[in-house]
Amino acid sequence: MNDVVQNHELNAPAVAERIRRWGAELGFQQVGFSNIDLHQAEERLQQWLRKKFHGDMHYMHRHGLKRSRPELLVPGTLSVISVRMDYLPQNQDDAKTLLDHASKAYISRYALGRDYHKVLRSRLKKLAGKIGQLSQPLGFRVFVDSAPVLEKPLAEKAGLGWIGKHTNLINKEAGSWFFLGELYTDLALPSDESASAHCGSCTACLEVCPTNAIVAPYELDARRCISYLTIELKGSIPAPLRPLIGNRVYGCDDCQIFCPWNKFAVQSDEDDFAPRHNLDSSELTDLFRWDEDTWLKRTEGSAMRRIGYHQWLRNIAVGLGNARTSPDVIQALQERSNADSELVREHVEWALQQHRKNR
Repeated sequence: MNDVVQNHELNAPAVAERIRRWGAELGFQQVGFSNIDLHQAEERLQQWLRKKFHGDMHYMHRHGLKRSRPELLVPGTLSVISVRMDYLPQNQDDAKTLLDHASKAYISRYALGRDYHKVLRSRLKKLAGKIGQLSQPLGFRVFVDSAPVLEKPLAEKAGLGWIGKHTNLINKEAGSWFFLGELYTDLALPSDESASAHCGSCTACLEVCPTNAIVAPYELDARRCISYLTIELKGSIPAPLRPLIGNRVYGCDDCQIFCPWNKFAVQSDEDDFAPRHNLDSSELTDLFRWDEDTWLKRTEGSAMRRIGYHQWLRNIAVGLGNARTSPDVIQALQERSNADSELVREHVEWALQQHRKNR
Protein backbone atom coordinates (compact mmCIF):
# COMPACT_ATOMS: atom_id res chain seq x y z
CA MET A 1 0.00 0.00 0.00
CA ASN A 2 3.04 2.28 0.12
CA ASP A 3 2.41 3.39 -3.45
CA VAL A 4 -0.91 4.95 -2.50
CA VAL A 5 0.06 6.50 0.83
CA GLN A 6 2.72 9.19 1.18
CA ASN A 7 3.32 10.81 4.56
CA HIS A 8 -0.10 9.50 5.67
CA GLU A 9 -1.80 11.19 2.70
CA LEU A 10 -3.25 9.44 -0.33
CA ASN A 11 -1.23 9.55 -3.53
CA ALA A 12 -4.14 10.41 -5.84
CA PRO A 13 -2.61 9.25 -9.16
CA ALA A 14 -1.63 5.92 -7.62
CA VAL A 15 -5.12 5.55 -6.14
CA ALA A 16 -6.64 6.23 -9.56
CA GLU A 17 -4.55 3.53 -11.22
CA ARG A 18 -5.44 1.04 -8.53
CA ILE A 19 -9.14 1.86 -8.99
CA ARG A 20 -8.80 1.22 -12.71
CA ARG A 21 -7.24 -2.15 -12.03
CA TRP A 22 -9.96 -3.09 -9.56
CA GLY A 23 -12.60 -1.94 -12.03
CA ALA A 24 -11.20 -4.23 -14.70
CA GLU A 25 -11.18 -7.13 -12.25
CA LEU A 26 -14.86 -6.47 -11.51
CA GLY A 27 -15.78 -6.65 -15.21
CA PHE A 28 -15.83 -3.00 -16.24
CA GLN A 29 -14.30 -2.36 -19.64
CA GLN A 30 -13.24 1.17 -18.69
CA VAL A 31 -12.96 3.40 -15.62
CA GLY A 32 -12.51 7.16 -15.79
CA PHE A 33 -12.37 10.13 -13.43
CA SER A 34 -13.77 13.64 -13.66
CA ASN A 35 -14.36 16.73 -11.59
CA ILE A 36 -17.92 17.93 -10.96
CA ASP A 37 -18.05 20.99 -13.22
CA LEU A 38 -21.03 20.45 -15.57
CA HIS A 39 -21.96 24.03 -16.40
CA GLN A 40 -22.02 23.44 -20.17
CA ALA A 41 -24.15 20.32 -19.84
CA GLU A 42 -26.42 22.19 -17.44
CA GLU A 43 -27.18 24.86 -20.05
CA ARG A 44 -27.88 22.22 -22.73
CA LEU A 45 -30.24 20.44 -20.33
CA GLN A 46 -32.11 23.65 -19.54
CA GLN A 47 -32.54 24.40 -23.24
CA TRP A 48 -33.84 20.88 -23.82
CA LEU A 49 -36.34 21.22 -20.98
CA ARG A 50 -37.51 24.62 -22.24
CA LYS A 51 -38.36 22.97 -25.57
CA LYS A 52 -40.41 20.40 -23.60
CA PHE A 53 -38.59 17.58 -25.36
CA HIS A 54 -38.77 15.57 -22.12
CA GLY A 55 -42.50 14.94 -22.55
CA ASP A 56 -43.99 13.28 -19.48
CA MET A 57 -40.60 12.64 -17.89
CA HIS A 58 -41.27 15.27 -15.23
CA TYR A 59 -38.46 13.87 -13.10
CA MET A 60 -36.03 15.51 -15.54
CA HIS A 61 -36.72 18.90 -13.93
CA ARG A 62 -38.21 17.88 -10.59
CA HIS A 63 -34.88 17.92 -8.76
CA GLY A 64 -33.83 21.33 -10.03
CA LEU A 65 -30.07 21.71 -10.38
CA LYS A 66 -29.17 18.52 -8.50
CA ARG A 67 -28.85 16.72 -11.83
CA SER A 68 -26.11 18.99 -13.11
CA ARG A 69 -24.47 19.89 -9.79
CA PRO A 70 -23.27 16.72 -8.07
CA GLU A 71 -22.38 18.55 -4.86
CA LEU A 72 -26.07 19.44 -4.41
CA LEU A 73 -27.16 15.82 -4.81
CA VAL A 74 -24.42 14.39 -2.61
CA PRO A 75 -22.81 17.06 -0.41
CA GLY A 76 -19.06 16.70 -0.18
CA THR A 77 -18.62 15.19 -3.64
CA LEU A 78 -15.25 16.14 -5.13
CA SER A 79 -14.82 13.59 -7.92
CA VAL A 80 -16.91 11.21 -10.00
CA ILE A 81 -15.72 7.76 -11.00
CA SER A 82 -17.48 6.73 -14.23
CA VAL A 83 -17.49 3.17 -15.55
CA ARG A 84 -18.73 1.41 -18.64
CA MET A 85 -19.67 -2.21 -19.18
CA ASP A 86 -20.29 -3.77 -22.60
CA TYR A 87 -23.64 -5.53 -22.93
CA LEU A 88 -24.23 -6.54 -26.57
CA PRO A 89 -25.44 -10.14 -26.12
CA GLN A 90 -25.13 -11.28 -29.74
CA ASN A 91 -23.91 -10.23 -33.16
CA GLN A 92 -25.59 -6.96 -34.07
CA ASP A 93 -26.39 -8.30 -37.55
CA ASP A 94 -28.90 -10.57 -35.79
CA ALA A 95 -30.58 -7.49 -34.37
CA LYS A 96 -30.65 -5.79 -37.76
CA THR A 97 -32.43 -8.72 -39.43
CA LEU A 98 -35.12 -8.61 -36.74
CA LEU A 99 -36.07 -4.97 -37.30
CA ASP A 100 -39.58 -4.64 -38.74
CA HIS A 101 -39.91 -8.42 -38.92
CA ALA A 102 -43.31 -9.56 -40.22
CA SER A 103 -44.19 -11.56 -37.11
CA LYS A 104 -41.44 -11.40 -34.47
CA ALA A 105 -41.00 -8.84 -31.67
CA TYR A 106 -37.98 -6.60 -31.32
CA ILE A 107 -36.81 -5.91 -27.78
CA SER A 108 -33.93 -3.56 -27.14
CA ARG A 109 -30.76 -5.59 -26.72
CA TYR A 110 -30.03 -4.13 -23.28
CA ALA A 111 -33.23 -5.61 -21.85
CA LEU A 112 -32.88 -9.21 -23.03
CA GLY A 113 -31.06 -10.41 -19.92
CA ARG A 114 -30.77 -9.47 -16.26
CA ASP A 115 -31.58 -5.94 -15.13
CA TYR A 116 -28.40 -3.94 -15.69
CA HIS A 117 -29.15 -1.72 -12.68
CA LYS A 118 -28.58 -4.70 -10.41
CA VAL A 119 -25.47 -5.94 -12.19
CA LEU A 120 -23.62 -2.62 -12.25
CA ARG A 121 -24.78 -1.40 -8.83
CA SER A 122 -23.52 -4.56 -7.14
CA ARG A 123 -20.09 -4.26 -8.74
CA LEU A 124 -19.80 -0.53 -8.09
CA LYS A 125 -20.48 -1.18 -4.42
CA LYS A 126 -17.70 -3.76 -4.43
CA LEU A 127 -15.42 -1.20 -6.04
CA ALA A 128 -16.31 1.34 -3.36
CA GLY A 129 -15.53 -1.26 -0.73
CA LYS A 130 -12.05 -1.76 -2.14
CA ILE A 131 -11.44 1.99 -2.28
CA GLY A 132 -12.63 2.24 1.32
CA GLN A 133 -9.72 0.04 2.36
CA LEU A 134 -7.41 2.86 1.29
CA SER A 135 -9.40 5.74 2.75
CA GLN A 136 -11.48 5.51 5.90
CA PRO A 137 -14.02 6.88 6.22
CA LEU A 138 -14.87 7.08 2.50
CA GLY A 139 -17.84 9.16 1.45
CA PHE A 140 -19.47 7.76 -1.67
CA ARG A 141 -22.76 7.02 -3.40
CA VAL A 142 -23.39 4.63 -6.28
CA PHE A 143 -25.63 5.48 -9.24
CA VAL A 144 -26.81 3.39 -12.17
CA ASP A 145 -29.45 5.32 -14.10
CA SER A 146 -31.31 5.66 -10.81
CA ALA A 147 -31.15 9.30 -9.70
CA PRO A 148 -30.78 12.83 -11.10
CA VAL A 149 -27.33 12.29 -12.62
CA LEU A 150 -26.01 13.53 -15.98
CA GLU A 151 -24.23 10.27 -16.65
CA LYS A 152 -23.30 10.87 -20.29
CA PRO A 153 -21.68 14.30 -19.79
CA LEU A 154 -19.83 12.89 -16.77
CA ALA A 155 -18.63 9.89 -18.78
CA GLU A 156 -17.55 12.19 -21.60
CA LYS A 157 -15.54 14.31 -19.15
CA ALA A 158 -13.98 11.11 -17.80
CA GLY A 159 -12.77 10.09 -21.26
CA LEU A 160 -15.12 7.13 -21.73
CA GLY A 161 -16.41 8.44 -25.05
CA TRP A 162 -18.17 11.34 -26.71
CA ILE A 163 -21.87 12.13 -26.94
CA GLY A 164 -22.88 11.35 -30.51
CA LYS A 165 -25.48 13.02 -32.70
CA HIS A 166 -28.05 10.50 -31.42
CA THR A 167 -27.20 11.67 -27.85
CA ASN A 168 -25.76 8.28 -26.84
CA LEU A 169 -22.16 7.91 -25.72
CA ILE A 170 -19.76 6.50 -28.33
CA ASN A 171 -16.34 5.04 -27.63
CA LYS A 172 -13.80 5.06 -30.45
CA GLU A 173 -12.67 1.50 -29.73
CA ALA A 174 -15.95 -0.02 -28.52
CA GLY A 175 -18.91 1.69 -30.19
CA SER A 176 -21.92 2.40 -28.00
CA TRP A 177 -23.34 -0.91 -26.79
CA PHE A 178 -22.46 -0.39 -23.13
CA PHE A 179 -23.97 0.62 -19.80
CA LEU A 180 -22.74 3.47 -17.64
CA GLY A 181 -22.47 3.76 -13.88
CA GLU A 182 -21.10 6.34 -11.47
CA LEU A 183 -19.55 6.52 -8.05
CA TYR A 184 -19.71 9.96 -6.43
CA THR A 185 -16.88 10.27 -3.93
CA ASP A 186 -15.30 12.79 -1.57
CA LEU A 187 -11.84 11.73 -2.74
CA ALA A 188 -9.99 14.32 -4.83
CA LEU A 189 -8.91 12.23 -7.82
CA PRO A 190 -7.06 13.42 -10.94
CA SER A 191 -9.43 14.11 -13.83
CA ASP A 192 -8.96 12.29 -17.12
CA GLU A 193 -8.89 14.11 -20.43
CA SER A 194 -12.34 14.57 -21.93
CA ALA A 195 -13.09 12.54 -25.03
CA SER A 196 -13.20 14.39 -28.34
CA ALA A 197 -16.06 13.97 -30.81
CA HIS A 198 -15.64 11.87 -33.96
CA CYS A 199 -19.06 11.87 -35.63
CA GLY A 200 -17.80 14.14 -38.39
CA SER A 201 -20.30 14.63 -41.21
CA CYS A 202 -22.07 11.32 -40.59
CA THR A 203 -25.86 11.57 -40.19
CA ALA A 204 -26.73 7.86 -40.22
CA CYS A 205 -28.56 7.98 -36.88
CA LEU A 206 -30.75 10.91 -37.98
CA GLU A 207 -31.63 9.15 -41.22
CA VAL A 208 -32.56 5.77 -39.76
CA CYS A 209 -34.59 6.92 -36.75
CA PRO A 210 -38.06 5.44 -37.45
CA THR A 211 -39.95 8.36 -35.90
CA ASN A 212 -37.54 11.22 -36.74
CA ALA A 213 -36.97 11.76 -33.03
CA ILE A 214 -33.44 13.07 -33.61
CA VAL A 215 -34.63 16.48 -34.75
CA ALA A 216 -31.10 17.86 -35.21
CA PRO A 217 -27.56 16.65 -34.51
CA TYR A 218 -27.18 16.13 -30.75
CA GLU A 219 -30.85 16.97 -30.14
CA LEU A 220 -33.47 14.34 -29.31
CA ASP A 221 -37.19 15.01 -28.97
CA ALA A 222 -38.02 12.24 -26.52
CA ARG A 223 -41.73 12.62 -27.25
CA ARG A 224 -41.12 10.97 -30.63
CA CYS A 225 -38.51 8.45 -29.47
CA ILE A 226 -39.66 4.82 -29.49
CA SER A 227 -37.83 4.12 -26.25
CA TYR A 228 -39.86 6.90 -24.62
CA LEU A 229 -43.12 5.79 -26.27
CA THR A 230 -42.78 2.15 -25.24
CA ILE A 231 -41.20 2.62 -21.80
CA GLU A 232 -41.62 6.08 -20.29
CA LEU A 233 -45.05 6.98 -21.69
CA LYS A 234 -47.71 5.44 -19.47
CA GLY A 235 -50.80 6.41 -21.44
CA SER A 236 -51.92 6.11 -25.02
CA ILE A 237 -49.30 6.11 -27.77
CA PRO A 238 -50.14 8.88 -30.28
CA ALA A 239 -51.89 7.21 -33.22
CA PRO A 240 -49.75 8.87 -35.95
CA LEU A 241 -46.60 7.38 -34.41
CA ARG A 242 -47.91 3.82 -34.01
CA PRO A 243 -47.25 2.65 -37.59
CA LEU A 244 -43.69 3.98 -37.33
CA ILE A 245 -42.92 1.85 -34.29
CA GLY A 246 -43.06 -1.35 -36.29
CA ASN A 247 -42.32 -4.41 -34.16
CA ARG A 248 -40.29 -2.55 -31.50
CA VAL A 249 -42.20 -3.50 -28.35
CA TYR A 250 -39.63 -2.41 -25.76
CA GLY A 251 -37.12 0.27 -26.61
CA CYS A 252 -35.34 0.90 -29.90
CA ASP A 253 -31.77 0.33 -31.09
CA ASP A 254 -31.86 1.60 -34.67
CA CYS A 255 -29.51 4.54 -34.09
CA GLN A 256 -26.95 2.17 -32.59
CA ILE A 257 -27.38 -0.66 -35.08
CA PHE A 258 -26.60 1.64 -38.00
CA CYS A 259 -23.89 3.73 -36.32
CA PRO A 260 -20.60 3.14 -38.20
CA TRP A 261 -18.63 3.22 -34.95
CA ASN A 262 -20.35 0.06 -33.79
CA LYS A 263 -18.27 -1.95 -36.23
CA PHE A 264 -15.84 -1.90 -33.30
CA ALA A 265 -18.41 -3.15 -30.77
CA VAL A 266 -17.45 -6.31 -28.91
CA GLN A 267 -19.99 -8.95 -27.98
CA SER A 268 -20.31 -9.25 -24.20
CA ASP A 269 -19.41 -12.48 -22.45
CA GLU A 270 -21.38 -11.54 -19.32
CA ASP A 271 -23.83 -14.35 -18.62
CA ASP A 272 -26.17 -11.85 -16.95
CA PHE A 273 -26.76 -10.10 -20.28
CA ALA A 274 -27.53 -13.25 -22.30
CA PRO A 275 -31.10 -13.40 -23.67
CA ARG A 276 -33.66 -15.10 -21.46
CA HIS A 277 -36.84 -16.98 -22.45
CA ASN A 278 -36.03 -16.61 -26.18
CA LEU A 279 -36.90 -12.92 -26.00
CA ASP A 280 -34.48 -12.27 -28.84
CA SER A 281 -36.60 -14.27 -31.32
CA SER A 282 -40.15 -14.45 -29.95
CA GLU A 283 -43.32 -14.28 -32.02
CA LEU A 284 -45.51 -11.29 -31.24
CA THR A 285 -48.55 -13.53 -30.87
CA ASP A 286 -46.78 -15.75 -28.34
CA LEU A 287 -45.81 -12.77 -26.17
CA PHE A 288 -49.30 -11.32 -26.43
CA ARG A 289 -50.79 -14.51 -25.03
CA TRP A 290 -48.75 -14.43 -21.83
CA ASP A 291 -51.07 -14.02 -18.87
CA GLU A 292 -49.96 -11.75 -16.06
CA ASP A 293 -48.52 -14.57 -13.95
CA THR A 294 -46.43 -15.75 -16.90
CA TRP A 295 -45.28 -12.21 -17.60
CA LEU A 296 -44.26 -11.70 -13.97
CA LYS A 297 -42.36 -14.97 -13.95
CA ARG A 298 -40.54 -14.40 -17.23
CA THR A 299 -39.61 -10.79 -16.50
CA GLU A 300 -38.35 -11.50 -13.00
CA GLY A 301 -35.02 -9.75 -12.57
CA SER A 302 -35.49 -7.93 -15.88
CA ALA A 303 -35.46 -4.20 -16.63
CA MET A 304 -38.78 -4.74 -18.45
CA ARG A 305 -40.58 -5.09 -15.15
CA ARG A 306 -40.71 -1.30 -14.89
CA ILE A 307 -43.41 -0.90 -17.55
CA GLY A 308 -46.02 -3.19 -16.01
CA TYR A 309 -48.16 -5.85 -17.65
CA HIS A 310 -50.77 -3.63 -19.31
CA GLN A 311 -48.17 -1.37 -20.87
CA TRP A 312 -46.47 -4.52 -22.16
CA LEU A 313 -49.71 -5.60 -23.82
CA ARG A 314 -50.23 -2.07 -25.20
CA ASN A 315 -46.85 -2.19 -26.90
CA ILE A 316 -47.36 -5.64 -28.37
CA ALA A 317 -50.80 -4.66 -29.66
CA VAL A 318 -49.11 -1.92 -31.66
CA GLY A 319 -46.55 -4.43 -32.92
CA LEU A 320 -49.34 -6.77 -33.98
CA GLY A 321 -51.09 -3.91 -35.75
CA ASN A 322 -47.92 -3.46 -37.80
CA ALA A 323 -47.36 -7.19 -38.38
CA ARG A 324 -48.22 -9.13 -41.50
CA THR A 325 -51.91 -9.99 -41.52
CA SER A 326 -52.56 -13.63 -40.66
CA PRO A 327 -55.34 -15.64 -38.98
CA ASP A 328 -53.16 -16.09 -35.89
CA VAL A 329 -52.52 -12.35 -35.56
CA ILE A 330 -56.21 -11.54 -35.91
CA GLN A 331 -57.18 -14.23 -33.41
CA ALA A 332 -54.60 -13.08 -30.86
CA LEU A 333 -55.90 -9.52 -31.07
CA GLN A 334 -59.52 -10.59 -30.83
CA GLU A 335 -58.72 -12.59 -27.71
CA ARG A 336 -57.74 -9.31 -26.03
CA SER A 337 -60.54 -7.15 -27.47
CA ASN A 338 -62.39 -7.27 -24.14
CA ALA A 339 -59.34 -6.81 -21.91
CA ASP A 340 -59.89 -5.30 -18.47
CA SER A 341 -57.57 -2.42 -19.32
CA GLU A 342 -59.02 0.40 -21.39
CA LEU A 343 -55.49 1.20 -22.51
CA VAL A 344 -55.06 -2.29 -23.93
CA ARG A 345 -58.50 -2.32 -25.56
CA GLU A 346 -57.82 0.97 -27.34
CA HIS A 347 -54.59 -0.26 -28.90
CA VAL A 348 -56.08 -3.65 -29.77
CA GLU A 349 -58.92 -1.94 -31.65
CA TRP A 350 -56.41 0.23 -33.49
CA ALA A 351 -54.43 -2.87 -34.46
CA LEU A 352 -57.53 -4.66 -35.74
CA GLN A 353 -58.39 -1.61 -37.82
CA GLN A 354 -54.98 -1.77 -39.48
CA HIS A 355 -55.66 -5.31 -40.60
CA ARG A 356 -59.15 -4.44 -41.84
CA LYS A 357 -57.49 -1.90 -44.13
CA ASN A 358 -55.33 -4.69 -45.57
CA ARG A 359 -58.24 -6.90 -46.53
